[in-house]
Amino acid sequence: MLEVTTLGILVADVVAKPVEELPDKGKLALVSQMELHSGGCAANTGIALAKIGLKTGIIGKVGDDGFGDFMVNACNHYGLDTRGIVRSREMSTSATMVMVDSSGERTFLHHTGANGDFEESDINYTVVAQSQLIHIAGHFLMPKFDGRQAAEALKRIRKMGIKTSLDTAWDATGRWMFLLKPCLQHLDIFLPSLDEAQQISGLKEPRDIARFFMDCGIELIAIKMGSKGSYATDGENELIMPPFMVEAVDAVGAGDSFVAGFLTGIMRGWDLEKTLKFANATGALCVTAIGATTGIRSFEETLEFMEKTPLK
Repeated sequence: MLEVTTLGILVADVVAKPVEELPDKGKLALVSQMELHSGGCAANTGIALAKIGLKTGIIGKVGDDGFGDFMVNACNHYGLDTRGIVRSREMSTSATMVMVDSSGERTFLHHTGANGDFEESDINYTVVAQSQLIHIAGHFLMPKFDGRQAAEALKRIRKMGIKTSLDTAWDATGRWMFLLKPCLQHLDIFLPSLDEAQQISGLKEPRDIARFFMDCGIELIAIKMGSKGSYATDGENELIMPPFMVEAVDAVGAGDSFVAGFLTGIMRGWDLEKTLKFANATGALCVTAIGATTGIRSFEETLEFMEKTPLK
């Protein structure tokens, strides 16, 4: 039995540094470092969950190509159940070229690829049926699936007696509430960033935002607030958890790692305070190393970090 299955975007990240400027057309420039990393919200959250120690599955779509092989192998390496990853012969794997300059500033070239082709019919409901919780990771980045199809999937999943969770990404199309509204009544847990939650709700304060979404039927809400920590409420209890004091090296994947920590607390049956603190700890560990999941530690190591590291 799988504890959590993540469903959403899978992205191969090619990171090159330092890149101060692009070479002239037809010319070559040398960099001192070039790496290939697994990325995308579903992969980041799923790998983080597996590294913490949860039995984790993943559902998404990649191409029948080298980047697709890499993404499947990366998930298999960490013990994820990859039966839910569809291989497309028509679409190539989603990929991002990340160019990092000497100051650490990142510039991106992105190919949407198979993520843009993912739809409800691609979901392996055999994997879903063997999961205790399904987490949609990267809503607003799957144009065929976002909105109505996502709502239909969530409705079906809930009817199977499985908990549902959703995390958003930035919606460059500006259709925030139009796409998300059909999904809200079928969600148990909602885990947006503050910026995204403000755009969706039209409100500013975390407490007001949470009340807005609870009025839509969601039972549990946690809001990622970056350097200000996080906010969560279950309708009866609410709290703001400050961030941990760490030296940040790379913030990529911090939000996805927070989600993995939060879902771990849910699956362990913890109270809201311990769950939120563990989520902050997981996010904090993420930023201490380069890469979206490199800094994630085991369950026991994360608990030790949580107990020994001061909050800001």
